Amino acid sequence: MQSLRAPCVGGASVSRGRRSLRVSASSAGKVNVLVVGSGGREHALSWKLSQSPICNHLYCAPGNPGTETEPNVTNVGINVTKHGDVVQFCREKNVGLVVVGPEVPLVAGLADDLQAAGVPTWGPSARAAQLEGSKAFMKDICRKYDIPTAAYEKFTDPARAKAFIKSLGAPIVVKASGLAAGKGVVVARTVEEAYQAVDDMLVNKIFGGAGDELVIEEFLDGEEVSFFALVDGEAAVPLVSAQDHKAVGDGDTGPNTGGMGAYSPAPAMNDTIFKQVMDEIIYRTARGMAAEGAPFRGTLFAGLMIKDGKAKLLEHNVRFGDPECQGLMARCDSDLTEALLRATAGKLGDVQLAWKPDAALTVVMAAKGYPGNYPKGSVIRGLDRVTTAKVFHAGTSRNSSGEVVSSGGRVLNVTALGKDVAEAQARAYEVSQWDSEPGAVLRCATQHDVPRAGMGWDGMVCISRRGAR
Repeated sequence: MQSLRAPCVGGASVSRGRRSLRVSASSAGKVNVLVVGSGGREHALSWKLSQSPICNHLYCAPGNPGTETEPNVTNVGINVTKHGDVVQFCREKNVGLVVVGPEVPLVAGLADDLQAAGVPTWGPSARAAQLEGSKAFMKDICRKYDIPTAAYEKFTDPARAKAFIKSLGAPIVVKASGLAAGKGVVVARTVEEAYQAVDDMLVNKIFGGAGDELVIEEFLDGEEVSFFALVDGEAAVPLVSAQDHKAVGDGDTGPNTGGMGAYSPAPAMNDTIFKQVMDEIIYRTARGMAAEGAPFRGTLFAGLMIKDGKAKLLEHNVRFGDPECQGLMARCDSDLTEALLRATAGKLGDVQLAWKPDAALTVVMAAKGYPGNYPKGSVIRGLDRVTTAKVFHAGTSRNSSGEVVSSGGRVLNVTALGKDVAEAQARAYEVSQWDSEPGAVLRCATQHDVPRAGMGWDGMVCISRRGAR
């Protein structure tokens, strides 16, 4: 088994002045970078990585109207499902670092094929990506390597699943084991609701093949926190904490979504819990994957539930979170390009990241109706006037006239910094105002009657988790 070096909690140090990594940028030389993906996370990664003094040029495949406006960034129309095309592009452009944003290409083995072609790639192998691609696999790893998590069982038969639910009672959690774009989890408050979730997933196949197997687990209550670490199979470097909001409505109401807002740092995280998470979750997962013959090299996300000073693992993801990544990139005060380059070379152990002391908050402006059916094509204006926050594009495109329009459920991510969460929230909300309000910055062509769940415009609504604390 490979040993994992612990850089200590200080790996997530906070600094008021700009600090570089311990290794000088000049030692690595200039590199071209490719970011794979088209959402808000990929815009944030492109924005941050392209600022590095060792980034010669950054390409984003396919990118979006936000990435194409960043200095030193070019969108490229590669079909990333054709791994040979991605490899060929990297050879033609002399790409020295690929950062894969979404989980789907990782589960499909894009990192494997790039690494096999000699292209340094940040993202786990397909086998290691099963930590996210299969919730059943992830839970089995937890059981085998003593990682604290909720009690669970796996099912492919609806009758057996319902019998298990009846024996445990409600509340109870029903999860589609496969990838379901962040929507395959039902926290059932009644047994009948859990039965319906089983039928929806196993019988009616609302999540397709992702619901061929279910994980049904005990309900955990407490404070939910997002925890990220860079892992290279030999070392792990923690990032600062964050919290996101999955439910579509204020007060944690409505169906789960891919994420409706996030802020960093998370008030529920303290040094004691931080150490417990590193020791009992991050390192045990990494050591377990190494023992399984699938060492994890990439960004490891741990979705935590914290109660009574202890954390349990809800789920693992194998990439930067969305929308947590946007706030983390705004707070990162180190050269991320160099950090990831060193990580791909197995040299993460001597890397230390520094972070701005400011709080960051991201407001997601989403199309009305999301995560169900929602309109597309609303023209967005005023993006060039935003000065108090950073607007990351998540679901946008250009129409035939070249205007930026909404094209997805989560449309824009407005990210702001402040001395605390309340100040960051106020700055983000200054930007994400109603079109009809005085001083509104972002505008759309028409105005719809949208309930004020947060702020919104043109049939859109944006929500931030719980606001200031």
